[in-house]
Amino acid sequence: MRITKYTHACLRLEHDGGVLVIDPGVFTEAEALEGADAVLITHEHPDHVDLDKLRAAAARQPTLTVHTHPDVEAQLTDLDADIFAVSPGDTFVAAGMTVRAHGGRHAVIHADIPRIVNVAFAIDTPAGAVYHPGDSFHVPDEEIATLFVPISAPWLKLAEAVDFARAVKPERAFNLHDSLYVEAGQQMVTGHMTRLSGTHYTRLAPGSSI
Repeated sequence: MRITKYTHACLRLEHDGGVLVIDPGVFTEAEALEGADAVLITHEHPDHVDLDKLRAAAARQPTLTVHTHPDVEAQLTDLDADIFAVSPGDTFVAAGMTVRAHGGRHAVIHADIPRIVNVAFAIDTPAGAVYHPGDSFHVPDEEIATLFVPISAPWLKLAEAVDFARAVKPERAFNLHDSLYVEAGQQMVTGHMTRLSGTHYTRLAPGSSI
């Protein structure tokens, strides 16, 4: 299993010849989708789904599948790919990997901004489940080996990232949703998460793999 972290909120998982990409948004490098067999989309915000990138990927890979909440599926009607609606509680296979959907709602940005759907994903790997929460702090009701924890967003403060990691209790954690900080902010958050998260926390630069 190879997991590559791309800019902001995108992950690419490669296993047994299958390529699964999660949340390729407007900040994501186009190379993240090269050879993709399946794409998971947590929610509709453009930093998590770039329709132009998806269209290009579907043109290159006619068998591409996309898995997302029904509310997001309804916005992808012009995408030339097989689109499957998934809801929290569902288990399915994408790119040969078993995926479980969790959560359901985006974290609160402000009381005056309506909350939208957000599906978090747990993916089985030989080293245990990998968890991508999208824009949420939903704690899954299963053991998570590898957590990608959001660290910068209009809906997030550092204490929430720390408490989320503590609640999930993964074996290890890495940064996600992290492009909104300058380098000084990145270093500050890394220091706090390393000391306070309750797990082995490591910062991954875009393009790094584990």
